Order: sequence, then structure tokens, then C-alpha cells
Amino acid sequence: MQGVAGEGILIAAGGRAILLQLANPAIGHGVADHSHFADRPLDRLDGTLSYVYATVFGNADLAARMAARVNHAHGPVHSAGTTPEYNAFTPELQLWVAATLYESATHLHGLLYGPLDDETADAVYREYSRLGTSLQVPPELWPADRSAFRHYWDEQLALLRTDAATRAVAHDLLHSRTAPLWYRAALPLARLMTAGLLPPHVRVLFDLPWSTLRQRRFNRVMSAIRLIYPRLPRLIRHWPKNHYLRALNAAAPAPVV
Repeated sequence: MQGVAGEGILIAAGGRAILLQLANPAIGHGVADHSHFADRPLDRLDGTLSYVYATVFGNADLAARMAARVNHAHGPVHSAGTTPEYNAFTPELQLWVAATLYESATHLHGLLYGPLDDETADAVYREYSRLGTSLQVPPELWPADRSAFRHYWDEQLALLRTDAATRAVAHDLLHSRTAPLWYRAALPLARLMTAGLLPPHVRVLFDLPWSTLRQRRFNRVMSAIRLIYPRLPRLIRHWPKNHYLRALNAAAPAPVV
């Protein structure tokens, strides 16, 4: 699991995960009504990566500290008029958030490296469950195995919906005008990667343009990544994880003696 989750390239699947979360009506409306993360995309990225790396690679104290930070940040975010209503303590919706992180990361990893053997894939699945169970997801709610997860995933995909509000959040996220210049310069590639990685029907839900030409561009980008990225030294491929862990450990309160 740690070899999979530590790959920095998996950050490229972040847009896919976020749009899948937004397409859940309760989550999407909670974000649209009470969150401004589309105006601060780097804050959202920083928070998500901090939580993932702390939960997977950190010690128990660091993981607990990051879970508390996430709970505090998500507390005010809720939605009314959707079923179920969204708040930070809705286990079924937190399960969907964690599921999108797991499925998006392993989907991109499979495109780059090919399928994992069953033993490794099962270990990755068990470890990724901690992204949910460290928050409000009871262990018994997380699907028992990868087969059960696939059934759950397919069911949830069929329930996804968008409307003008959630599509506007996605558009603002993918066309940010407030982010730093370097981030905005990377957005055309991010839009291509996000749209190309999404299930086709979810791409349609968000009115993301797609065509044979865009598919060819996406295929060329993926071919280039497959050619170059796996050959990079592990230290470079895992730099984001190491960077975040150093920063999180440096910010940890000093032990009481």
C-alpha cells in the first residue's frame, strides 16, 4: 500500500476524485453552499494530501491530529434539501469521499503500471480503508473486500447527479482565476487529465467537452507518463509524500516531558 500511495503522480487523479464527490448531490450541495475551496484550490489540495499521507505513513499521533483537523474543517459544511443531508458526521457520505480517493488513485496507478497482483491489491484495499475509518466511517460500513467494493462503486456511480450549482463549483475549480500563475498555467493539462480519467457518464454530467481529438491527446499524455515516470528515481517519485511528512512532523507539538 505504502509503495502505491506514495507515488506523487497519483495527485493527478485528484480532480477526478473531487468531481466524483461533487456529483453526489448531498456532498455537492454542501460544498456549493458552505465551502469556498474552488477559490482556494491549493488549500484543498494541501489538506487532502496532508490527511492522506499522515493517515497512511504517519504514526498514530500524527494520524489522529490530522483526523481532528479534517473534522474541524468539515464541521460547518452541510447541506439541506438533499437526501441524505450532508455534514461531517454522515458516515455514508464520508465513505463515498474515501472511496473516491481509493478508486481514483488505484485507477491511475493501474493505467501506469498495470494491474496489481491479488495479494498486493488486497493489502492496498485494506490500508486505504483507513482514510474512511479514521474519520466517521465505522469499519463494518467499509465494503468487506474488493469485490464488495466494486459492487458498491457501481451502485453509487448510477446514483450520481449534478445541477447548475454543483457544475458551477466544478467549473470554478477547473478554471480558477485566483490561484497562483503557475497553477493556472497547469490547468489545461489538469482539465484534460480530469476529464480523461472520469467515467464517461460522469464527464457528461459535468458538461466536460470531449472528442476524438481530446481522447488522442489524453492517450498521448498517458503514454508519455508511462514512458518517463516509472523510470524516475523513487526519491523523486515520492517527493510530495516526503515533503508533506517533513512539514507535518516539524509542525507537531513538542512532547511533554
